[in-house]
Amino acid sequence: MAERRVNVGWAEGLHARPASIFVRAATAAGVPVTIAKEGGNPVNAASMLAVLGLGAQGGEEIVLASDAEGADAALDRLAKLVAEGLEELPETV
Repeated sequence: MAERRVNVGWAEGLHARPASIFVRAATAAGVPVTIAKEGGNPVNAASMLAVLGLGAQGGEEIVLASDAEGADAALDRLAKLVAEGLEELPETV
């Protein structure tokens, strides 16, 4: 299983707009991805309700994981998006 640990770069955490950006990127990744807070249960990264339910705060560490083929590239892109707290979905995601 491939995984990336990254700190949430959005000051407000994964709430509303940042969660929407992240969920769209996770959906576009083409592989199933889970997201979890450290020590928490993983949830579907493509589910807006699940991501909002994490309550991930800015600066808090999250774990992105996938066991699908090609997961490394997808996780790298998602980790960069989260760490940098990008305000728009980059075309490369």
